[in-house]
Amino acid sequence: MGKPSAERRLADNEASAFLRALRTSPRKLNLVAAMIRGKAAQTALAELTFSRRRIAQDVKKVLQAAIANAENNHQLDVDRLYVKEATVGRAFVMRRFHTRGRGRSARVEKYFSHLTVVVRERPEEEAA
Repeated sequence: MGKPSAERRLADNEASAFLRALRTSPRKLNLVAAMIRGKAAQTALAELTFSRRRIAQDVKKVLQAAIANAENNHQLDVDRLYVKEATVGRAFVMRRFHTRGRGRSARVEKYFSHLTVVVRERPEEEAA
């Protein structure tokens, strides 16, 4: 007796992976996510591998997880996958204080982000 399982939110030819509470601001993470949106999965992996941004390695891990989910859980063809969407959301903000001169203090905000990557399988006629 439990509650019935929820319906799948993605289409049958899609798979996703996400990373919560990533220690970078959403604004910086969105620059990296914009690099891979709409690109083939292998091309996106290559671009993230050679990107000079620190956060690109974490984005690469999430993309690899989405590709693995597509292959192992949904039996999709890895060669026909592309990044359908890479969404960035704002998570919590840690607020710290930095002491300044003359008895003052300044607030330092440390932003966190959420990242969701959805990969989709291209139809066979488009892949060729």
